[in-house]
Amino acid sequence: MSAAKTLDVVALGEAMVEFNQGSGGLGWAAGFGGDTSNCVIAAARMGAASGYLTQLGSDAFGDDLVELWRTEGVDTAGVRRVEGAETGLYFVRHGAQGHRFDYRRAGSAASRMRPADLAPGLVERSRWLHVSGISQAISSSACDTVFEAVARARAAGTRVSFDLNFRPALWPAPRALATLRATLAQCDLFFPSVDEAQALIGLDQPADIVAWAHDQGVARVALKLGARGSLVSAGDGLVEVAPFPVTPLDATGAGDCFAGAMLARLAAGDELAAAARAANIAAALSTQGYGAVAPLPRWSDVQPRLG
Repeated sequence: MSAAKTLDVVALGEAMVEFNQGSGGLGWAAGFGGDTSNCVIAAARMGAASGYLTQLGSDAFGDDLVELWRTEGVDTAGVRRVEGAETGLYFVRHGAQGHRFDYRRAGSAASRMRPADLAPGLVERSRWLHVSGISQAISSSACDTVFEAVARARAAGTRVSFDLNFRPALWPAPRALATLRATLAQCDLFFPSVDEAQALIGLDQPADIVAWAHDQGVARVALKLGARGSLVSAGDGLVEVAPFPVTPLDATGAGDCFAGAMLARLAAGDELAAAARAANIAAALSTQGYGAVAPLPRWSDVQPRLG
């Protein structure tokens, strides 16, 4: 018998402390990041009952992240502290070509995740498990932990969503592609972007990317098109979802916000296209401030703009 679904979205991955370059390149504003953490906070702000699975260092940065999740109402039962390990950091610089990231995450507590350390029960109690390519890329043991979580989800009737988030600096493309194929065969919803798909699978046309994903076995696809909105498919035709127009200040974490908002709305009962419409609005609103977490909107911000 499957566990009672008392959570809507549980995510697994690495959370980090963010230092965002100030106006004019002066000073640094501290914040928080990490793709799956951003996603689950976005889902929580959209009204979803959410939880997180990760490892943190036994340091003040880890304390700050735990406090963040508790403040946001994210279940921290799956957060494990590792004595002697460090919590990952990253720095965001802004320029004419967009934002640039510098990471300090080698050997982080999250990269030491192992399947045996995965907290029991949290995946089984959730309607959705969310993981990403970054969750898999930070180490071999973290990748194994993702697959263990996916296996638990499948056994418990928990749906699996996967954000491609391909980062060439973290792992070689052939390994990433092989891992992607294995993941999509067990996935219910896939979040790629055109740039990442072009880099990893060699396709740049949205319809071709969606068709390729379905061929790998994934049931539903939500292709992120940035300022052009999104393209969704449940295997029975493509639906273009219009963007919500804004003038962006900082797109850090916008894709994570899109995924979290969409999962929250799917858990609430929306159909795929309706969930994508809400997610487009949420992602656009998230670009109106600096940093990955602070600008994430709430359902009360999104709902009036649905029309």
